[in-house]
Amino acid sequence: MSRPVIAVVAFDRISPFHISVPCVVFGEPHPGVPDVELRVCAAEPGPLTTTAGFDLVVHHDLSALAEADTVIVPSWRDPAERAPAALCEALVAAQARGAQIVGLCLGAYVLADAGLLDGCRATTHWGFTADFARRFPAVEVDPDVLYVESGRVMTSAGTAAGIDCCLHLIRARHGAEAANRIARRLVVAPHRQGGQAQFIEQPVPATARDDRLGEVIAWMRARLDQSHSLDHLAARALMGRRTFTRRFRLHTGQTVGDWLASERLARAQQLLEGSEQSVERIAELAGFGTAATLRQRFQAAFGISPSVWRKAFKG
Repeated sequence: MSRPVIAVVAFDRISPFHISVPCVVFGEPHPGVPDVELRVCAAEPGPLTTTAGFDLVVHHDLSALAEADTVIVPSWRDPAERAPAALCEALVAAQARGAQIVGLCLGAYVLADAGLLDGCRATTHWGFTADFARRFPAVEVDPDVLYVESGRVMTSAGTAAGIDCCLHLIRARHGAEAANRIARRLVVAPHRQGGQAQFIEQPVPATARDDRLGEVIAWMRARLDQSHSLDHLAARALMGRRTFTRRFRLHTGQTVGDWLASERLARAQQLLEGSEQSVERIAELAGFGTAATLRQRFQAAFGISPSVWRKAFKG
């Protein structure tokens, strides 16, 4: 049985980090994960320059896309530069025959240039989402997610979010344990709950108040099954309510309510994948109270029910 083929599109002036993300996730052997055939290709003759000052020699051209099960565009050199027509045509042809097309970071611009994102929900680096929305009005841009899948097309937020996206592909194809195993090897989180908005704010300077805020956040995380009022949390942090809410948002990029919802969903995911607890009990442990509330929130966040999630991702 032939191995699945993953084609990664390199280009002149590419960032070494961006090209390395799919290569390290898919191109290296990982225990318990089926092998794939990784082909790095390019629409341009080589050698290709990189932003780090060294060159890449690529042995495949765009014909590699004709046999690929998955095509990954790991970024793009300049959002203002339209992707080459030959690359766009090859991507359209690959999708038409059933390949999954993935645009990491600014690679979303390439997919949009090819028309593959029209009518789809997509994302890109947070610093370019406004420009992306202006350039491609037919695309529904979501600036607050780390990655988004729309049918056979997938896009990710900026830079390191490409790792999250690639781990999601592993998770969907080979299960949660395979993704977790690769994440442990790369020393990254197997699944980051929340969106890129939480990483946009500048870091809060370290102060005694921030230490107290961090302690309160850790205390909340250990008690997700309990209800938490703003007044009680602010008092615990030795702050006024308005100061607490402002500093909490600066520190996390989210409101208290949104943070709790994200953490509770993450806890529910963890319990669904790693325990035999009933959905009703998981709803209690994660702080949703009832199974009906958990199902409603889960469906809104992930588009599937908790039971379907458990069936798909339980190790």
